[in-house]
Amino acid sequence: QLQLVESGGDLVQPGGSLRLSCAASGIALDYYAIGWFRQAPGKEREGISCMSSSDSSKWYAESVKGRFTITRDNAKNIVYLQMNSLNPEDTADYYCAGTMTLYPVRSCSPNDYTFWGQGTQVVVSS
Repeated sequence: QLQLVESGGDLVQPGGSLRLSCAASGIALDYYAIGWFRQAPGKEREGISCMSSSDSSKWYAESVKGRFTITRDNAKNIVYLQMNSLNPEDTADYYCAGTMTLYPVRSCSPNDYTFWGQGTQVVVSS
């Protein structure tokens, strides 16, 4: 069974950057699409970036396009989310999740993902 552990969350000032990591164990990531999701207090969990197992397709929410970048290192079994130009609206708990599929990603819905990490907190504040 795929197990995921997020790390890298922190308190950061507006305009700052963070890199989140999602370390997988139990199964190699080669056959899994991986997504990053976030949930702010009082809001529903939303998909912010997802990528296919082959790295051939990526999806970004409009709110993070041009600021966030998802990458994966299958050799290390880690997926990263580089977050730049952070603003207070990015404050949330961030989760990574995986689902076994070889298809390209064309969306990033939490309902499509099976295995979830425990989350890491990002706070953007001065």
